[in-house]
Amino acid sequence: MIKFFFGLLFSFVIAGSYAQEKSQKIALVVHGGAGMIKKENMSDKQEKAYQDKINEALKAGYRVLERGGSSIDAVTAAILVMENSPLFNAGKGAVFTYAETNEMDASIMDGETLAAGAVAGVTNIKNPILAALAVKDHSAHVMMAGKGAEKFAQEQGLEIVDPSYFKDENKLNQLRRIKEKEKTELDHSGQQGYRETDPVFHDRKFGTVGAVAVDRKGNLAAGTSTGGMTNKKYGRVGDAPIIGAGTYAENASCGVSATGHGEIFMRAVVAYDIAALMKYKNLSVQEAAEEVVMKKLVQLKGEGGVIAMDKYGNIAMPFNSAGMYRGYIKEGEQPVVLMYK
Repeated sequence: MIKFFFGLLFSFVIAGSYAQEKSQKIALVVHGGAGMIKKENMSDKQEKAYQDKINEALKAGYRVLERGGSSIDAVTAAILVMENSPLFNAGKGAVFTYAETNEMDASIMDGETLAAGAVAGVTNIKNPILAALAVKDHSAHVMMAGKGAEKFAQEQGLEIVDPSYFKDENKLNQLRRIKEKEKTELDHSGQQGYRETDPVFHDRKFGTVGAVAVDRKGNLAAGTSTGGMTNKKYGRVGDAPIIGAGTYAENASCGVSATGHGEIFMRAVVAYDIAALMKYKNLSVQEAAEEVVMKKLVQLKGEGGVIAMDKYGNIAMPFNSAGMYRGYIKEGEQPVVLMYK
């Protein structure tokens, strides 16, 4: 009789756990960067290319969630699609530094455990998001940079490519136009060095990619990958690999991935600030994200946006730039892809 009772109790516990898991709605949101993205500047062909690739990223990540996979794996799958496309400023499409090289950053974070991994300034890892994941899963560290990160990635069996793999002629021509324009501006003004107020700065798109997901267990994850800023100098690292600035995930609040002017996003600790506003001021994910992006960043003259989601699948996608490539998919709904304001 006692055995029967405990067996029945165990069955109820398992059934309850299964029912709770089944009732948890899965969702995924992605971004492909923010900046001067205006309809009048896009041909129909270009617009469709971006829409199709965002859709592909959404479907890749959502398939993982549908099959009972983790939010970490869903975020990784979505970001891989965008890293492998020259359309975005990440992986294959990474922009060029002042020295005409490609230096990439990425990070990923698990909202259940707060485990995180990041790489910065890597030049030969085909998919930086996989390197960030390897740092999280197979090292005692949170961030590795440069040659050390590359050596670690190779030891982990990740695909290493010749740096020429990342060379995109359109991005290289963009760099050279910017360098020439800055030279003209500097010669005319008599000032030297990089200036945040340069008009050319505001012409650049922040094509960073990112994703946030919630899985059947209610666990959040977030990831971000970027080639950084066109014409960046001397080993510059932006917010994308910085936990709390460009990426953050915590089941108690939300998951966030950011895209924009990294220097400002780091100073404002954007991703964590959104989570903190939810925890300590009881704001919704929408309210918290808008408070940071549309007020705090604007006051600091920081341009860009975020995607954010809580564990219930509520999504926020505010941006203060002209546009932001973004999309989401929720259980039982068709994917939504947006580009402009």
